[in-house]
Amino acid sequence: MKNVLFFLSIILLSAVSCRSDNPDDIQRIDQVLNIYIDSLGQDMLDNTIPGSYITVSMNDVDGLTDNAPVLVNLMKDEANVSFIKYTAGATRTLVETMPDNSQLYRSRIALNMRKQLNDSVQAVTNDTLVLNYSLTPQVFQLSTAFYNGIPVFSKTPGAPNVIKINK
Repeated sequence: MKNVLFFLSIILLSAVSCRSDNPDDIQRIDQVLNIYIDSLGQDMLDNTIPGSYITVSMNDVDGLTDNAPVLVNLMKDEANVSFIKYTAGATRTLVETMPDNSQLYRSRIALNMRKQLNDSVQAVTNDTLVLNYSLTPQVFQLSTAFYNGIPVFSKTPGAPNVIKINK
């Protein structure tokens, strides 16, 4: 019985001693992204508005298979504007390791958006979203984003990750 208590106390002591009270020792993760799409002020992600996209799907370009869907989480903000809340899901490919041991990762997502033109015709829009992430011991965060090759986002410290696409 003494041996059991001794080993339990060693395990408990080890667990407590590994804990740190320094908030700098904890890596922050800042990867949630809100994507808004509008056309001349019209919310293109609200499928109840005529002329908006009726379906939106996302596919991981670097996924293990050709068909690697990424979750599309459509939400509404406090102003009742629709947006895609992207948390994660696409493969992150290591692009570069810097001399300071920070690393750059990239995710590529194909967006497929369908719009009803009339009773029998739909228009399909295929776009590409490239997300670049930086990894340091302190933070893993979205750093830049490109939509169809055009820069649409650059990280501002402390600000939310929001992309506004104008079609």
